[in-house]
Amino acid sequence: MFFYLFTICRRRSESFTASLLPSLSPPTTGQVTVEAVRPNVAEGENVLLLVHNLPRTLRAIYWYRGTTAGERNEIARFITASNKIILGPAHSDREIIYNNGSLFFQGVTKNDEGAYALDMLFQNFDHTLMPVQFNVHAKKQ
Repeated sequence: MFFYLFTICRRRSESFTASLLPSLSPPTTGQVTVEAVRPNVAEGENVLLLVHNLPRTLRAIYWYRGTTAGERNEIARFITASNKIILGPAHSDREIIYNNGSLFFQGVTKNDEGAYALDMLFQNFDHTLMPVQFNVHAKKQ
């Protein structure tokens, strides 16, 4: 299943909510998509939230736990102009953000299971939020 992106214009004085727009058809060429590589994993394994067709004109890339952007659930951000990574309060020292927008989880736990959101900040300060999720099951003995 693919999730189509939608753009949110967010100003400091506004709040927003988002809904997911699932589709069973694959994205068109050049469209930004995000997928969980290994969407169903056992505890202790690794997961990559892989971003395809990331635009080169971004100011920053943010990753959040859950489907909405918020300071408390920010895992990490990548500032493109300075090539700088800033870790957020939801970072657990097991996540790595890459400059291509992807997020890598090392040694996932059941608590890591669920939804995540990639937030792309464009030069005009518009945001595009992309949801993705993965499931974690108990390790087989």
